[in-house]
Amino acid sequence: MPRTVSRTRTIPATRSGAQDDEVARLVGAAAEGNSRAWDALVSRYVALLWSIAFRHGLNENDAADVVQNTWLRLFEHIHDVREPARVGSWLATTAQRESLRLVAQHQRVVPSADETTFDGADRLQAPVDEALLAREQVAEARAALDTLPPTWRSLVEALTQEPPLTYEEIVVELGVPIGSIGPTRGRSVRRLRELVAD
Repeated sequence: MPRTVSRTRTIPATRSGAQDDEVARLVGAAAEGNSRAWDALVSRYVALLWSIAFRHGLNENDAADVVQNTWLRLFEHIHDVREPARVGSWLATTAQRESLRLVAQHQRVVPSADETTFDGADRLQAPVDEALLAREQVAEARAALDTLPPTWRSLVEALTQEPPLTYEEIVVELGVPIGSIGPTRGRSVRRLRELVAD
């Protein structure tokens, strides 16, 4: 599992065969316990997971739970991923399910005679083109993450790794005062939420 802060990079909106090969190679290496491969996967997809959680209306703590649980699911099932090159779609689907699970936990069932309540899209149905949606969300989320100041961006990545770095490790890794970690995390997540909502 990753234990170091990964560096960010821009994720293009389209994928090529070379990119598919690179992702498949990273998944294979991560499955063998390569921490650099895990770091690269986290760097590539962490913003996507945050954006999916926020799009479901989750608060910061619940969104962080979704991100953590999604990485945990990948760690538990990485040998079962049938198409390693499409691990982004796998992560997006898992994050969506984790988000829906939390949404359902927070909602109360309220009887209603209003039939229009059920006229909207079924949130439990997979998107028509899941892979395309995942690629668009990756690009959008990465763009939002890249607008953060470098220290904020590194902090978000450090806190969303699986397992996350401790505050003490973040102090050593990023050289920031321990008392600034919580407030910076809050500002970063609020900024990301605003950017994703826009």
